[in-house]
Order: sequence, then C-alpha cells, then structure tokens
Amino acid sequence: MHIHRDWRGLPAAARGATVAMGNFDGVHRGHRAVIDAARVAQPGAALGIVTFEPHPREYFARLAGRTEPPFRLMNAEARANRLARHGVSQLYELPFGPTLAGLTPEDFAREVLAEGLGVAHVSVGEDFRYGRGRAGDIRTLVEAGARLGFGVTAVPLLETDAGATSSTAIREALADGRPRDAERMLGHWHRIEGEVIHGEKRGRQLGYPTANLALEGLHLPRLGVYAVLVDVLEGPDKGNYAGVASLGVRPMFGENAPNLETFVFDFSGDLYGRHISVALVDYLRPEAKFDGLDALIAQMRKDEDQARRILAAA
Repeated sequence: MHIHRDWRGLPAAARGATVAMGNFDGVHRGHRAVIDAARVAQPGAALGIVTFEPHPREYFARLAGRTEPPFRLMNAEARANRLARHGVSQLYELPFGPTLAGLTPEDFAREVLAEGLGVAHVSVGEDFRYGRGRAGDIRTLVEAGARLGFGVTAVPLLETDAGATSSTAIREALADGRPRDAERMLGHWHRIEGEVIHGEKRGRQLGYPTANLALEGLHLPRLGVYAVLVDVLEGPDKGNYAGVASLGVRPMFGENAPNLETFVFDFSGDLYGRHISVALVDYLRPEAKFDGLDALIAQMRKDEDQARRILAAA
C-alpha cells in the first residue's frame, strides 16, 4: 500500500483511484461497507482511502483550546495496517489543518478530489459532512461530482441487532470491558499497535517479562487484565502469538501513566523497538493492589492460566 500525505504534486500512478472517504476510526463493519461500495463502483481502478491526520475533531479541539479525553480507537499506524488488509492500495492521509479546514465544499471537491487526487469515484457514509463549517453533504458532493467528472455513492448506516454500528458504540463497549461486543461491531478484534518501548522491567524480575505499548492519544478500554492475541509485525520473531496483558496504571507501584503491558506466551525473543499489534479478546479482571509481590505473582499465574484456557477455545 502506498501512503500519500498531501493531495498536491502526486505522481500519475497515484491519481485516478476509486476512493472511500472518511475518518475510518476503527475500520468497523460500517466503514467496510463504504470501502466495498468504492471497490465495486470502478472495478478497474485502484482502491483508495481519503482520510485525515490529525483527526478533524482533534484539530478543532486544539484550535478552541479545549482539552478532551482521547477518543481514537486507532492510531494512524493501526488504521493503515487494517486498511491494507482490505485491499486498499492508495491511502491519502491528508494533513488536516488551516488549509483544509478553510476550504469550502466546492473548493474541496475541485482542488482536492478532482484536481489533486483525480478521483474516479467517491464513496461516503450517508451522514458524511465536509468543507468549511461542515457545510457540504451528500447533495453538494453529488452535484460537485457531476460538474467535475467523478461519481458519488452514499452508503446507508449499517444496522445490527444492537442498532447502528458506530465508533461511539464501540468505544462504549470497550469502556465497559466488553471486547467481544466491540468485535461484533468492528468485524475484527480491537487492537492496540505500536513500537515496543522500555518500561520499568518489573515484569522480568517477577518472571513475567512484558512488551510495553504507550496509549497516548487513544481511547482507553476498561482498565484491567485481558486475554490477548499478539501479532509481531516485523523482525526475526514475526508471527502470531497468544498472551495476557495488563492495561492500566500499575497501582502496586504508585501512580503511573496508562500503558499496555503484554506477557507473550512461550516467547523468548527481544521485542524492544519492534512493532506489534495486541488484540483484546476477553476481559479477565480489574486492576488491583495486592498485599505484597507474592500475592501479585500468584494472581499473575492465575491470569495466565485463565487466558490460556480462553484463547485455546477461541
């Protein structure tokens, strides 16, 4: 997959795609319906995604001086990895700032979609809004496409037994410690991805060495211990593993910034600096503060045994 971070000055090979457009936070089932609509609209064209980085909501919050809790289900790396799995060959990760935010709907359609990306077709969710002041909608996009030479498909919101599939509903499920409910809406396990960073190395001293991932900028699932699946994305140990992870602030050791500490079963390699993807499969228990390290280690053994049983049956 080719990633482009501007709409200007693209080579000819990067233009002319049939694109799905939106934020695609989580790349859930509803998002994939939009992607599939783009795929079938122009079967001979490259499949592309038009999205924005940072998320427009983050940009406008900073502009207004607001501090909001992190809401993103995925960082840009995780989103790109997931989109690649769905056959996307051109990812247009457009820089969202004063220039894009200031374009009228007509200017956006002409300068970005038609002149910059040269899109053959655009697929969006039926509630998509764009342009300065969110003034553009499906009607204005269809009209612009007719003038500028690209087709438009509006995809209805995906309804399930639990209601409309949305990033908001998925965040609620994760905040409640219901990763399997989130999986049903996402169509895949909720994953936290990134580079393994150095921690305090307490897990190694306790017999449970962990791979640590930062959670900065991401929506926090319920704090606690999870059965997880781990994909090592690069390096000599690249592959798929099982494990148990603690997502939280480590209350045994004072107040700490939240992170994800994963013990990978039956693994002896070095993951520092490697990129991994950790899927939350089942919530085991809340974080707790124990009466000493012996009690903590005993509970960690129980967590490992429970996670192994769950993942063996998954």
